Amino acid sequence: MSNARDIIIRPIITEKTMKMMDADNKITFEVAKGTNKTQVRQAIEEIFKVKVEQVNILNCRPKQKRVGKYTGTTSAVRKAIVKLPEGQDIDLFKDK
Repeated sequence: MSNARDIIIRPIITEKTMKMMDADNKITFEVAKGTNKTQVRQAIEEIFKVKVEQVNILNCRPKQKRVGKYTGTTSAVRKAIVKLPEGQDIDLFKDK
């Protein structure tokens, strides 16, 4: 995966990730399966033009869900939590 846009799929915006953005300057992204911390660091630095301090990666396994008699699973997701140094920021909500 040489293209940075193929590695970073989308930012994950939840209440928990918003608290992490405010308190610790950490931003959570969904990343492609099979990527490592170095690839994620290089992709974030290339796309957003910021310096990355730390990268943590976790795999979220699918969960069983049921609606009535029908059962299924949620999709498996690979997340990367990226810590930025003080003074740097990624604006995820800017107008286009």
